[in-house]
Amino acid sequence: MTVRRVVPNVRSEAVPESREFYGLLGFEEVMNHGWIMTLASPSEPTAQVSFMAYDKTAPVAPDLSVEVDDVDAAYALVRESGAEIVHPLQDEEWGVRRFFVRDPNGRVVNVLGHR
Repeated sequence: MTVRRVVPNVRSEAVPESREFYGLLGFEEVMNHGWIMTLASPSEPTAQVSFMAYDKTAPVAPDLSVEVDDVDAAYALVRESGAEIVHPLQDEEWGVRRFFVRDPNGRVVNVLGHR
């Protein structure tokens, strides 16, 4: 399994202000679903940060997103480990397959793959 990118998810009620502020540092908006917005570096597209007010389909907003090349394999490994699954593996309408797991620090990790 290969990690494709890691994105911090910042809970925010100030999404437009965040876009403006991080724009000063060179970030540009690459995705906006209304409840989550992702900014990326134009010169290094995997350097990203997301701002979210809530999660559309999950019970909690994740702290971190990790995109992998095989989300089904990642889910199997995590389940076998006994880690707490916070949100089950499912396909989302915006084109990702994902699940949430709680890490040893209590942080919720969104593990995803693009379909």
